[in-house]
Amino acid sequence: MKRLTSPLAALTLLVAGTPALAENEGKSDMEIARKADMKTVDGPSENFTGRVTITGQFQRPDPSRVGGAIVHFEPGARTAWHTHPAGQTLIVTEGVGWTQVEGGPKYEFHAGDILWCPAEHKHWHGATPHEAMTHIAIQESIGGTPVTWMEKVTDEEYLAPVTKD
Repeated sequence: MKRLTSPLAALTLLVAGTPALAENEGKSDMEIARKADMKTVDGPSENFTGRVTITGQFQRPDPSRVGGAIVHFEPGARTAWHTHPAGQTLIVTEGVGWTQVEGGPKYEFHAGDILWCPAEHKHWHGATPHEAMTHIAIQESIGGTPVTWMEKVTDEEYLAPVTKD
C-alpha cells in the first residue's frame, strides 16, 4: 500500500476515489459571462426617457431569484416610475445620478455609492441633465417578475430641486 505523505495527498485520493466527484472532475459549476460576449440593447422607450443602454442582462434559474444588468444613462436619461417586488440594489460605477421614491425627496448620488430601494416602493432613477451615469442593478423576481413599470417621470418631477444631505 502506498503511504500518503500529506493531508492534501490523502484528500486528493479520497476525492478521486469518490464516484460522484470523480465524474465531475475537470468540470466547473462556475458560469462566467465574458464582457466581449455580452449583448447591449437599447432601453425600451416605454420604460425610459432619453438614451439608455442595458448590458449583460441576466436572470438566474431557480432556486435563485436574483437578476440584474449594467445600465448606462446618457445625460438627461431616466427610468419611468417603477417598483420591485423584493426591492432593488444599485451599485453606481460611473457618473452622477438622481433618484426619488414617490412622495419623498429627490437625492443625488455618485460613482461608488450603493443605493437600496425597498420592496414595492415606487421610484425612479437616472442621470443628471449634464452628466451620464452607469449602475449595476440587482433585484429578485417574485412570481417570475423583477419589476413593475408605471408612468413616465415628467420633466417637472425630474427637474425638481435636489435634497441636500
